[in-house]
Amino acid sequence: MTSRDLQPFVPVNIAVLTISDTRTREDDKSGKVLADRASGEGHKVVCREIIPDDLDLIRQKLLELAEKTDVDVVITTGGTGLTGRDVSVEAHKSIYEKEISGFSVLFTMLSYNKIGASAIQSRACGGVYAGTYYFAIPGSPNACKDAWDGILKSQLDLRNLPCNLVEIMPRLEEHKN
Repeated sequence: MTSRDLQPFVPVNIAVLTISDTRTREDDKSGKVLADRASGEGHKVVCREIIPDDLDLIRQKLLELAEKTDVDVVITTGGTGLTGRDVSVEAHKSIYEKEISGFSVLFTMLSYNKIGASAIQSRACGGVYAGTYYFAIPGSPNACKDAWDGILKSQLDLRNLPCNLVEIMPRLEEHKN
């Protein structure tokens, strides 16, 4: 028996936002991948919405979710590329109190192993605001699978050793005490 086996699983509450001007709930494969994977691991998907590619609307929704006591993690998919309508990263970074720079580095490494140098076109990012984790992931289902399977699945599991994001959740706002 390992120390991981001694830790209980602690589900976290996750909001999944698809950033798109064209997707609907019926054809939103990326949002579905994230929601299915999160709930399949035992987490609770408390919100799943589609938000247009609009900086102010995205930012407003991110801030709104931070005020909810039943949201621990916000994952957005889409809007992380280089085109003019790709503004998810700008919305995310405008609210971060702390950036999780290792998330983008690790995501780029995972992507490089699958798609080579095309990985430079992704601006995936992560951060913390008001005690809530935020992650912006590219809008392809494969990118969502890579981010969840390669990073978020283990980091959102208290049993993951040597460390994980869940164990420090209670301390994210200790500077406000």
